[in-house]
Parts: sequence; C-alpha cells; structure tokens
Amino acid sequence: MEYRQLGGSGLNVPVLTLGTGTFGGDGPLFSAWGNTGVKEATRLIDISLEAGLTMFDSADVYSEGKAEEILGKAIGKRRDQILISTKATFRTGDGPNDLGSSRHHLTRSIEASLKRLNTDYIDLFQLHGFDARTPVEETLSTLDDFVRAGKIRYLGVSNFSGWHLMKSLAVAEKYGWSRYVAHQAYYSLVGRSYEWELMPLGIDQKVGAVVWSPLGWARLTGRIRRGTPPPANSRMTSQLNADIAPPVDEEYLYGVIDVLDEIAAETGKAVPQIAINWLLQRPTVSTIVIGARNEEQLRQNLGATGWNLTKEQVARLDAASATPLAYPYFHQAGFERNPSPVA
Repeated sequence: MEYRQLGGSGLNVPVLTLGTGTFGGDGPLFSAWGNTGVKEATRLIDISLEAGLTMFDSADVYSEGKAEEILGKAIGKRRDQILISTKATFRTGDGPNDLGSSRHHLTRSIEASLKRLNTDYIDLFQLHGFDARTPVEETLSTLDDFVRAGKIRYLGVSNFSGWHLMKSLAVAEKYGWSRYVAHQAYYSLVGRSYEWELMPLGIDQKVGAVVWSPLGWARLTGRIRRGTPPPANSRMTSQLNADIAPPVDEEYLYGVIDVLDEIAAETGKAVPQIAINWLLQRPTVSTIVIGARNEEQLRQNLGATGWNLTKEQVARLDAASATPLAYPYFHQAGFERNPSPVA
C-alpha cells in the first residue's frame, strides 16, 4: 500500500481509507448503504490491515453513532496500528444546539465520539460541513483546544466551498491556531467540479484531499448500464439516497462508462478499480475513502492500487468525463497565467 503525506502535515496516510458508512445500517438513509455488524467489521479491518490499509473513516451521524461504536469494538486492542478519522457538525438530536460547529456542540460531539470509538484521541477530526451561523473564530479556537489537549491530532473539513476553507485557514494563521490539513470532498470521474477551485486551493495551501464517493455515488460500480435498472442492492434503489445523490446526466454517465468498459477490457481490471486508479493520479489527492458491504467488495477496491493507468488511458478518461466549466472558471481557463492543475 502506498502512503502519502496528508496535505502539508507530517502525517503519512494510506492512499485508500475504509469508510464505515456501511457499519450499523440504522435509519432510512444508512440502511441502504449496508448493515455491517461487529463480526463482519472485524473481518474487514483484518483484511485492510493485511493489505496495508490502516486508516478508517467514520462520522457521528453514521447510523446515529452506531458506526463509531462498531468501529471501536472491531479495532479492539489494535489502536496503535490504526488511524481513525471521524466527523461532526450535522444534527444529532432535536435540541437547538444539537448541530453546528459551536463550542457547545463540538465539545459534546467530540467527547461522545471518543467514548463510542473507545479511544482517548482521534487522529483526524473533520467538520462535516460549514456552519455559517457560528463565528469561524469560535470553531477554530475550540478545535485548537482539543488539539492542545491531545484529544485530536490533525484537523480537516468536509464539503466546504473555497472561501469557507480559505477564510478558516486565514483565521487560524492570524491567531496561531491549528490549521486544517485535509478536505474530505466529493470527487469522481463523473463529478469533477472539485478541480475548479478546491484543487488549486489545496495545491496552494497544502490541503490534502480525502475523497468521498469515488465511484460517483455507486454509479461506477460496473453494474450500471444503458437500459437496465440499478441492481437490487444498490443504494440508488433507495429514493432517499437517490434524492441526495450528486446529480449526473444519464447520457454523460453512460459515455464515461463506455470508456471505462474499453479500458477494463484492455487492462483486465474492474471498472471500480479503474475509476479509483484515475483519482489516485490527480493532484492533491492524499487518500480515497472506499466503502465495502462485504469482503469481496473490499478486496476488489484494494485492487485499485499497485498499478497505474497509462497516460493515454488517463487522457481518454479525462476527455470522456470533461464537462463545461461554470463562471468564472471558463473565463479563467482562457488566461495562460492561470492554467488548470490537471491540464
């Protein structure tokens, strides 16, 4: 397993991280993702560690905290072999303070995650989303306190826009607080808007990408084709999951899948392996969060590493997945002093 530096930090992380969204399966949203219990989770962690995958990602809202509990139990006495990342910000209860990035909510959330994970520190803690109602200074000072207390080692964010992240980095620098070194962001062959602003920001500010949903919300599993319904066990068969999925035009999707199928025939690799390998060759990508309902899916995703697509194959995938740029990015692309980082 290849290891990469997480942004500008001194922490090395495996290029693949196992996500725990499939752990638990509680609630209408996460029941469509999977229902992995402690026994199955322990087996997935065993396989991951054998392959050199040592990082596991969770969140307090995954199955209402059950995913963290299962991860903590499955890790057992192997805490020193493992990197744990988790997240908080989204609503965890009915009260007026049961959401957001306030000192009140973050303090309660982090302490609860530590208890569920059965650990006294979190390797990478990320804000799950930007809270526009809480002052950035309040959020960052709270997180810095946890870092100084040894309960968090590195900080990151998720689903921020460029100005959200840049403002936060500037405030952290102003006060000498711990800065964000990671951005858990959506990026896939059928979702490339990360490249427009967040990737250049990541290069400039040394913020590593922790990629979520690298298979385009289960669209690039190799089981979706023209004229056929989604597989019965796909998350896309859940209306709730389909409603919150990143939007993708169907003909565009099928065009990308056509090229993936061609390259699969050339390489002997599975479609998901090719989609993940393409991401591993993009700037700023530190690690990719893969999901697995079972051992078979995990082993297949692990097979995305240890080889590389050719430059010609990457170029074909680039061309098939290219989309028109929004303003101001299409205007900026015409200026030779402002080139795309992936051009």
